[in-house]
Parts: sequence; C-alpha cells; structure tokens
Amino acid sequence: MEIPAISLKAIVLVHWLLTVWACLTPWLPYSFILGNLSVLALGVWAIAQRDSIDAVVMFLMGLAVTILTDIVHIGVYYTPSESLYERTLRDAFRFSVGMAILSLLLKPVSCFFVYQMYRERGGDYNVNFDLETSVDSRCTTDSADSTFFTRRY
Repeated sequence: MEIPAISLKAIVLVHWLLTVWACLTPWLPYSFILGNLSVLALGVWAIAQRDSIDAVVMFLMGLAVTILTDIVHIGVYYTPSESLYERTLRDAFRFSVGMAILSLLLKPVSCFFVYQMYRERGGDYNVNFDLETSVDSRCTTDSADSTFFTRRY
C-alpha cells in the first residue's frame, strides 16, 4: 500500500493554524507558544532548503519534543483555566482547548509524514549501539593507569 505524499507546507500550515487557535484565550503559558512557534520555524527552514536533511530532522525532533511538552502544558493548565473561564468566554475557551488537543493528536501523524520526507531526502535512521567497541576503547590503559589501580594503600 502506497503512503500518500503530504506536503511539508501543509503540515506547517495546519500546525500553525491550530497553534494560533489554541492561543485564542490566554490559558496556555508562553512556553507553549514559543515552543510550538520555534518548531514551526524549523518547518519553514525545512521548506526553504529542499535538500537539507538537517532541517527535516530538526523539525522531526522538534515535533516529537512538543508532543511531550504539549501533554504537560494541557495537563497542568487546563483545570485552573477551566474554572477561570467558567462564566466568561466559556465557548472560546472550549474551542481553544479543542484546537490544542487536536494539534497534539495530529503531531504523531505529522511526525510519520515528516519521517517519510526525511527518508526521501536521503536520510537514514542509523543508530549504532556497538558496545564492545566502545567498551574496548575505554578500557585500554597505559602503564600509569595500571600502576594506579594495582597500588594498595
């Protein structure tokens, strides 16, 4: 089954719109706004440099990190803000919360599509956990180290 190609511009535009709508009422802290807009700036960088693998991987990592930070922001600030907006702007607050949650739910899907773009641009997920080589390189000792460990006090 072929995975549909989604434009990076569409992903950035949708997340920008949802972030703006999530901030209609001031219930989220500035860290939410700055974090999401910084990641969107990385997305604009990835759009501007079509052949850059670094831009796409930075955008991907930023999206992944904001998934966690959005969960924390919504979890911490929803309950106090709900009682604050109970009488005034209740509908605007609910819309704002809905857009923040929708943005959070779309981020893993966006991460999947951005990862596909990363692969298309020539990126390769290559993590090497070669423990034997790294342990051997750290365990080589010279004569000064060996005399230190064999000396008894």
